[in-house]
Order: sequence, then structure tokens, then C-alpha cells
Amino acid sequence: MNLPAPSVSSSALAQARSFLFVPGNRPERFEKAVRSGADAVVLDLEDAVPPADKDAARQAVVSAWPVLAALGTPLVVRINAVAQPLGLADLAALAPLAASRAPWAVMLPKAESAADVRQVRAALGAAVPVLPLIESAAGWQALPGIAAAPDVLRLVVGHIDFMADTGLLCGEDEAELAPLRFAVAMATRLNALAPAVDGVTVTIQDEGRLRSDTQRSLRFGFGAKLCIHPAQVAVVHEALAPTPQQADWARRVLAADAAAGGAAVQVDGRMADLPVVLQARRLLARQR
Repeated sequence: MNLPAPSVSSSALAQARSFLFVPGNRPERFEKAVRSGADAVVLDLEDAVPPADKDAARQAVVSAWPVLAALGTPLVVRINAVAQPLGLADLAALAPLAASRAPWAVMLPKAESAADVRQVRAALGAAVPVLPLIESAAGWQALPGIAAAPDVLRLVVGHIDFMADTGLLCGEDEAELAPLRFAVAMATRLNALAPAVDGVTVTIQDEGRLRSDTQRSLRFGFGAKLCIHPAQVAVVHEALAPTPQQADWARRVLAADAAAGGAAVQVDGRMADLPVVLQARRLLARQR
């Protein structure tokens, strides 16, 4: 089977490495989040907002939009599940923002079918990309259809909810979730999506755990991570970047390949054929 060549958008949302959550009912934190250094900010209308505050959160996001959009950081709004009236109310409130020139997207929780993605498109149009959260057994089963749905930019793993839904009890290394991450990585490749986004690390003060979690994401081919505190952003960026030694190797591979005119060459005593050249390009693409 010939796979499609990756053809993802070069937009800031496609390249974002960190997605920082901020509760939609805490508008005093919005601008601080946008100025945190995160590549994208997620204005959350779902789990971080108590039911009694849902209406106020929607109003706060819409009211703050012109100021936040002008600051240039890409924005994402995590709505409530579209299977619930709350999710439909979120989409109705966001509809006036569909024409915004600022880069923004909808994060779709509890995505369990391509029809869920189409509901977002029906409400907001094709100009607003969708980031479906795979966080249930039904979402995992429907992953091929979700990933192939129009307007999906990147897949997102919601492993905390996935464990709650499935009853999985994970060890510290989360080895039990390897099949989920692998499936998301393959669906991303098969549909030429931007690199997938991994779930949160809930231990805010444990930098070592965050770094280890992010490096695991990278090994699965993911290109970004959800963050729940501004202090996590810099660690995620650093963990996703190639080391100086890796970057030096990649540059030498590309230089040797260019000099050889596409013929196989040796670098550091190892054959540097096309797969190695592609690996070198991916390494340098992670360098900022």
C-alpha cells in the first residue's frame, strides 16, 4: 500500500509543541496564559469549568477574543462533548468567531465518530480545524473514521479519561497505554495529519516525570503535549527538541546526501540512505 505523503499545513497550530489549558471561567488568567510562551492556548469550556459556570465561561471567552487574538498566539477552545446539550450550546456561542482571522481551532472531547467532527464543521464551517480527543474505548474503535474526517488537523490523546472509561490501571510508565498511542500515531500517518498531541502530566512539580513523559511522546512520533501549568511549557519544548549532538549528526547527514546527489553514503561509519535522510530531516524540523 502506498501511503500519502505528509501534506500538513504549515500553520502555527500544525507546528505547535505545547497546548496550555486555562479555565474558561477564569478570564483574569487568559492573557497570562497567552504570554506564557506556550505555542497554543486552550480556553477550556469542559472539565475545568463547573456546571454552574458554563454560561459565564462561554461569555468570557467570546468577550476576551478580540484582545487575545490580537496577541498572536494560536487559540484553541475545548468545547463540551457534542453529544450533550452543553457542547451544542458551546458551538452556538462560538459561531460568531468562525470568521476570525486569528489562527484557532476547536478541541473536541469524547470524539467517538466522524459524525461528531462533522457537527463541528456544520456549526463553524470548514475554516476552523478540529482537534479530536481520543479518550474512550468507543473513540479508539472509531479512530480510523475520526482521523479521516474533513477538517481534522491533529489527533489528541486524553489518556486520563481513557483510563476512567476503560478501567485500565496504569503503572508509572503507562505501558498499558502503548496500544492507544501507537494506534493514534498510525492513524496520523495514514491520514497525513500534523503530529499527534499527547495528554497531560498531572504532577506539576515533577520536572523529571514531565521530561520522561514528553520523551515517551516523542518516541511514539507525537509532536506536542497538553500542559496544565505554565511552568511545564519550557520543559516540554526542551524535551521535544533534538540534542546538539543529534542536530549536528542530522546536518552532516543532509550535507553528505546533498554532496552525493542522492546516492547512498556513509556518515560516522553507517549507511545514510533515504530512510536515514528522512530521519535527519525530521530531527532538524524539531529544532526551533
